Amino acid sequence: MKLAYLINTYPRASHSFIRREVQALERLGWEVQRFAMRSARSELVDPADIAEDARTEHVLKAGAWGVTKVALAWMARRPGRAMSALRLAWRCGVAANDRLRHLIYLAEGAVIARRCYDLRIPHVHAHFGTNSTTVAMLAQALGGPSFSFTTHGPEEFDAPMALSLPEKLHRAAFAVAISSYGRSQLFRFATLPDWTRIHVVHCGIEPWRFSEPAVLPTGGPHLVAIGRLAEQKGFPLLIEAMAQARETTPTVHLTLVGDGPLRDELESRAASFGLQKHLTFAGWQDEAGVRAALAAATALILPSFAEGLPVVVMEAMAAGRPIIATSIAGVPELVTPDVGWLVPAGDPAALAAAVATLARTPPETLQLMGMAARTRVLARHDINSEAEKLTTLFASRGRA
Repeated sequence: MKLAYLINTYPRASHSFIRREVQALERLGWEVQRFAMRSARSELVDPADIAEDARTEHVLKAGAWGVTKVALAWMARRPGRAMSALRLAWRCGVAANDRLRHLIYLAEGAVIARRCYDLRIPHVHAHFGTNSTTVAMLAQALGGPSFSFTTHGPEEFDAPMALSLPEKLHRAAFAVAISSYGRSQLFRFATLPDWTRIHVVHCGIEPWRFSEPAVLPTGGPHLVAIGRLAEQKGFPLLIEAMAQARETTPTVHLTLVGDGPLRDELESRAASFGLQKHLTFAGWQDEAGVRAALAAATALILPSFAEGLPVVVMEAMAAGRPIIATSIAGVPELVTPDVGWLVPAGDPAALAAAVATLARTPPETLQLMGMAARTRVLARHDINSEAEKLTTLFASRGRA
């Protein structure tokens, strides 16, 4: 059973959930060919990511002329398909106000179509409903394999028309959302007959990597926040909330795991609030480092403004940790009242109040919340179970 996966840039440190999905499919007997437009090898640190990079065929590695030669040769043998795909690419380019870029996607689609023909691959699955799915759709229009795609959000839902999301939903064999919330957003942009081909398959974790949870630390509370230090993650607001929480909970401490463009600003902001003794910037950590940070924490705190369904919340729950999170997107599907606290997004006072509630909660209750969190996530997000759902969809090509 052959299958191709297509991602724009792969692997990346933030895309370990895709690697886990691919490897789970391989354990089920699929032969998965990884395609990506480009590599981020210079940024990779984790040995697992470096090994995955070596398994991935990067289309743009051939250079502009190499891609163009393959594309022109493929299209010359299929002039009717080429004209139809050109019209589709132009239409999508008009919607995105970027016609030239979509002509590049057309050439990339021809390369994917050719490589799938050479490798006898009948189907391509793209992750993210952005340019990777555009390339997969154009590859099909050029006479290549059928395609499907997984949307994560929030990018796809922020600009659905510019991304030609309705067109993709109509042409795909099926589409996947990672949460019920995500599926509801796809319903908004799909025609009613296309609804039956929109499915929920969660991102998954590997349960065997999470041994019995460590005992909750004493004192604190010790909070951990994990994510890229970028605008949508809400970390500037979290620092403000920490300053407020310190007033009622002077022993509170936050470890911030991750790196990104806002790091300098966040460090300056923390210093301006006098939080040097209450906040540790741990920088980027590999998967083992993240698990160690969770083991040392009382709870995970997620202050995001926009998310899909955060894998870091799943990992924290598997580690037996309660959650404080903003009530956005698919997060309420994970964080129920028995496993943590949900607060309105953009409200530092609500975050601080949740920290104070956490601090007042007896350790025995927190331990029970952590165990409930672990039970819930292992039941809903085992990567092997989610890969089996995908296998059913791939085998049927999404037929209702």
